[in-house]
Amino acid sequence: MVAHLVRLKLTLLRNGFRRSPWQLVGVILGGLYALGLLAMLITGLFFLSYTDPATARTAVILGGAAAFVGWALIPLVAFGVDMTLDPARFVTFAVPMPQLLAGLAVGGVLGIPGIITLLAALGQAAAWWQHPAAMIAAVPCAVLAVLTAVVLSRLTTSATTALASSRRFKDASGVIAIVPLVLLGPISFGIMEGLRSSQDFLPVLADTLSWTPLGSIWAVPGDLATGSWGAAAAKLAISLLALAVLAWLWKLSLARALVTPAHNAVASRKAGNLGLFARVPATPAGAVAARALTYWLKDPRYGASLIVVPLIPVVMFFGVSQAGDLTPMLWLGPILAFLLAFSISADISYDNTAFALHLAAGVSGLADRTGRAAACALFALPATVLAAVIPVALMGRWELLPAVLGLSLGTLLSGLGLSSVVSARYTYNVPLPGESPFKTPPGSGVRMMVVQCLGMVALVLLVLPEGLLALAFVLTGQPLWGWLALAVGVVLGSVLLAAGLRIGGRWYDRRGPELLQAVSVNK
Repeated sequence: MVAHLVRLKLTLLRNGFRRSPWQLVGVILGGLYALGLLAMLITGLFFLSYTDPATARTAVILGGAAAFVGWALIPLVAFGVDMTLDPARFVTFAVPMPQLLAGLAVGGVLGIPGIITLLAALGQAAAWWQHPAAMIAAVPCAVLAVLTAVVLSRLTTSATTALASSRRFKDASGVIAIVPLVLLGPISFGIMEGLRSSQDFLPVLADTLSWTPLGSIWAVPGDLATGSWGAAAAKLAISLLALAVLAWLWKLSLARALVTPAHNAVASRKAGNLGLFARVPATPAGAVAARALTYWLKDPRYGASLIVVPLIPVVMFFGVSQAGDLTPMLWLGPILAFLLAFSISADISYDNTAFALHLAAGVSGLADRTGRAAACALFALPATVLAAVIPVALMGRWELLPAVLGLSLGTLLSGLGLSSVVSARYTYNVPLPGESPFKTPPGSGVRMMVVQCLGMVALVLLVLPEGLLALAFVLTGQPLWGWLALAVGVVLGSVLLAAGLRIGGRWYDRRGPELLQAVSVNK
């Protein structure tokens, strides 16, 4: 049965590649990137062997403990990224529990994360090549560590089955997970600065972790290298006991998940509560705007964009503050305007089969395009204005405001018009409703990149007039050029928005059935 589950895992992976050659290309590129990181890590471990054994021990323990934490937490925020061998799919099969546990554990290693973790764990032996006993012990300890990581991950998955069935929990976790990804640079810099200022604390932290399940298995080779054979034996016992306890807890949680599968609760709603539909004009465009706003507020695929908006200024400020020059912050307004405006370029793709409601209701293309653009502009316009004003205020250069504001508003208005055309003409596979925002459907990567790159080039050309006027103001210092940039940004942007709504509306009316067919394929 274990071999059958492993073959099933491999078959699912192989069939996934056959669905689209681009998915295979993506996996190959991801694997090459991971191998590059792995090579750098093993090289670093090798050179670490020339340092004091205590230093190498500290680095291995801290890195291993961080890997355990990652394996434990990622399942909480990455629902739907890899659903192969999902325990919920075995509810109706009488698979003996020992074989199911073993099959799921081995299957958890089969994949880029598991294989890279295994190779990295085995690579730690490079740090102990000058200490034969430690190098030999590092190999079985690496296997035990990877098995512990996989069991820990599976325990988290099965223990949170009830939470995973909650739409609110999945939505919130998926959106919150984006925060550390966007702030990875500032977080990493802060950690490195903290480590530099408290180097004496790291060995103490490593010693403490070495007596816990997070770091005990990683400390065994280091203790052997430093001659602490008794401590190494004790920590190996702690690791074996921790693995046994984790496996037992996993067995209990998996058994409970199999007999009480996740279900979606149906919440009762008070009759007559129309929500946003009661707060918009009673027109087709107003109804579309209310529906789009509901997506923005409740769909994690849209919510991810809203979470990123306040984080981009933080990342930019962190980057420019290191150089002591806030001038690059002036680009914050145009950058946010572009991202928010182009975020609706895949609106119909995100609708999926729900797009049939628009066709069945007979909504005109102009009303559809207008409603979606209005919903985005409702929060994109204030965000763009603030992003243009705040950097100018921080620098005290108010004479720059007309030029910056004109370029920002021109980018937003022109971008909304361009997106209204793009979403009515081009579709590509996106995560389905209810799926993880991180999921990349097969065959969508290249088409999405091409559409977005061409859209970016087109938008740059559309905002070229106000951009040149803003550049003229910077070069000459004449306020007239700045005010002209503001006027052209607002007027020309409004004209391009109106033109985009009409052109996109005509494409929508002409290609409605084809659009429904295209988005219905990704099911």
